[in-house]
Amino acid sequence: MCRINPRVDFAFKKLFGTESNKKLLIDLINSIVSEEDQVKELELKNPYNDKNFRNDKLSILDIKATDQRGQWYNIEMQVIDQEYFDKRALYYWARLYSGQLSAGVNYDNLKKTISINILNFRCLDEEKYHNIYKIINSESGKEFIDHLEIHFIELEKYDEKMSTMLDRWVNFLKKAEGYDKNRLPKELAEVESIKKAVELLDDMSLNYEERESYEARLKWLRDEEAAIKTAEKKGFAKGIKKGIEKGIEQGIEQGIEQGIEQGIEQGIEKGIENTAKEALKNGLSLEMISKITGLSETEILNLKK
Repeated sequence: MCRINPRVDFAFKKLFGTESNKKLLIDLINSIVSEEDQVKELELKNPYNDKNFRNDKLSILDIKATDQRGQWYNIEMQVIDQEYFDKRALYYWARLYSGQLSAGVNYDNLKKTISINILNFRCLDEEKYHNIYKIINSESGKEFIDHLEIHFIELEKYDEKMSTMLDRWVNFLKKAEGYDKNRLPKELAEVESIKKAVELLDDMSLNYEERESYEARLKWLRDEEAAIKTAEKKGFAKGIKKGIEKGIEQGIEQGIEQGIEQGIEQGIEKGIENTAKEALKNGLSLEMISKITGLSETEILNLKK
């Protein structure tokens, strides 16, 4: 029995975000995206690094990659429930998409960006556990441009069926810590990449340093969840939501005077800064604030000045 929970972000990135395990990531992505977007090759943009993780308390544990067509992917395993995760998911997609320009790319060379959010909690008012969002015309249903695609996979809604490859991967993510590599459900045992993933979790549980890193991360997640629950009792969660919405409203008002795009962007940035300040007051860690807002540790600390 592997006894390692692959939903813990450290284990998830160690499993799917290393060069030696790219085949697992490709198979996972291909179980999620359409036939037209099937991946043959991937280049990891922020591969997992043991040394960096041990030395950097703000080590980023999502996975960024590009495929053979230059399309961008961001894959994240989110364990802690966040009421405002829909806004955060859109913000992260926007940062990844717009970040292509910083590499000297012109608008006409911007590539499709697919964000995959695997959630250990319920987030959407939808029945299915896998939902896909794009930009479409509200009347005709026609797609405006195919560059925006955001996937939400809510593990709690999974009904234990294993009729599709995604069902099997979700079953693995939910139950792997209780599986034995020699005794798997036949639907999983017949998938080589899932068998390999279980074996890797077994190896991780037997490696002292990796087990220590996993346990430390698990403790951190539990502590952060407790801190958020305490903050929610103080009304912090409502404060975050109100701060972001107020920032957007301010942006729209500014946009009328100084250009919609610039005004909204500045307004959202102000809302994010207000959220970070409120989080600091309520004692949340720098790492959690960074995950919530997308700001770096330095940017957060500068807000204190």
